[in-house]
Amino acid sequence: MAEPTAASGGGGGATEVAEREVEVVNAEGMHARPSHLFVLTANRFACEVELGLGDRRVNGKSIMMIMTLAAECGARLRIRAKGPGASEAVEALARLVSSGFKA
Repeated sequence: MAEPTAASGGGGGATEVAEREVEVVNAEGMHARPSHLFVLTANRFACEVELGLGDRRVNGKSIMMIMTLAAECGARLRIRAKGPGASEAVEALARLVSSGFKA
């Protein structure tokens, strides 16, 4: 489940932040099609989305950046979102990855 937290923003209000770790379960890893599905899902939300593997972090709304991670089957990815709808975005993206990208 996504773990929402409040972080202070520049305007004094709280900014929703959520993150979750998921495992890539499809045998081919995050090749072009899964990366495309990830980006399509991420772009349904107004929040910023970041995808991490090890110490690398990339824009989760950029297929080219996601492909640079070269995440293989079994890789542990960290999905992090910040802004409006962050919890919902992380939950939807985690479900997608955990399903083996069965959209």
